[in-house]
Amino acid sequence: MISVEDEGAAGARARVIRLDRPDKANALTREMLQSVADAAAGAWAAGAKVLILTGSGKVFSAGADLEAAKAGLATDPVWDIASNAVAAFPGLSIAALNGTLAGGAFGIALACDCRIAVDGANFFYPVMRLGYRPQPADPARLKALIGPARAKMILMGGARIAAAEALAWGLVDRLVPPGEALAAARALAADALAADPAHVAAIRAMLG
Repeated sequence: MISVEDEGAAGARARVIRLDRPDKANALTREMLQSVADAAAGAWAAGAKVLILTGSGKVFSAGADLEAAKAGLATDPVWDIASNAVAAFPGLSIAALNGTLAGGAFGIALACDCRIAVDGANFFYPVMRLGYRPQPADPARLKALIGPARAKMILMGGARIAAAEALAWGLVDRLVPPGEALAAARALAADALAADPAHVAAIRAMLG
């Protein structure tokens, strides 16, 4: 399941969306993805200038829940609905990756403006081995971050990328000690939280 918390007073608010199914490595169901989409889509109207996505426990997300994937989740448009809702957020969006990021969970992390990960996290997207295609928006976002050859290493070669290599490639933007991803995201958000919403949105629009 997910939890949503609006932190801070009006005018300086961050919305934290937390994948909260640690007993299942935060494996995603359709309901969780739709909840992420709804929470992201409504964040700006609720007064949030910053959107932070994180997870409970030691894994950000293992990707799709296996039973749900077998039942059709792997090809459900809800993946792109969730990631596109994150990408459309007019303010600053940050993925606070508290642990390993795998499979279709890449989508909501790739859709964020910045990614902070803990040391020890791993990154892999085993669509080739599992016989699925990546979610539609993911290849272009991944290629834009790390280039076509490295994107092919992950999506076609099944490469498992450790945290230090992910940082060197540009897949993540900063590494922090275990347990500190959310605090680091909050620190990065400080200037945006202190700024006027129109100013935040204007700079975000200039950057695309």
